[in-house]
This record gives sequence, structure tokens and C-alpha cells, in this order.
Amino acid sequence: MEHEVDNKGIGERIRKEREKLALTREKLAEIIDLSPLYIGQLERGERQMSLNTLMKISNCFHVSTDYLLKGKDAANINYGEQKSSLIDRCSEEEMSIIEDMIRVILPHIKK
Repeated sequence: MEHEVDNKGIGERIRKEREKLALTREKLAEIIDLSPLYIGQLERGERQMSLNTLMKISNCFHVSTDYLLKGKDAANINYGEQKSSLIDRCSEEEMSIIEDMIRVILPHIKK
């Protein structure tokens, strides 16, 4: 049984999730209080992160640590399920912020 940490695979999943949320490395670094350089090193698989950092990234993306580490649990979810899953994982405070953002954006995108 293989127990090697696949830093390249982890980095690819971090980059993929960051890009899904349309975040730059700089913005992600700011959100989770890390440096953009370090985020880049993680995404390229050049560095191994601490559990603390893994949790910060997992929480920011609203994905499980299992997914980031092994690519499991989010692989075959369709878009509607992904949205629902993200919403289900939000705290009341996060939901309140999301609702406020939607109220601000809607008038500008309605035709």
C-alpha cells in the first residue's frame, strides 16, 4: 500500500479550486494569510503544507481535506450538486454575506 504524499496532485487540485472561484494567487494568499509565493509553490507541488494550512485552504474552498489530499469526494458531482454542496457548507455569517452580494449584483445583470 502506497503512503507517499502526492504534492503535485494536491497542488493541481488547489489550483483547480482556486481557478473555479476566479481567485488570483494573491487574493487566495490574502484570504488565508499566506504569501502568494508559497501558494505558487504549493500549486506546483514544490512544497508540502502543514495541517493548519491544509485546513485553511480546505475551508476557503469549501472542499474536504480528503479531496485536496487524494482527489476523493468531489470527483463526480455535477454543477448543480456542487452549488448545493457549497451552500450547505456555508455558515450563517457566510450565507448573509452571499445574500448581500447577490442583492448588489442582481440589478446589474438583469435584462
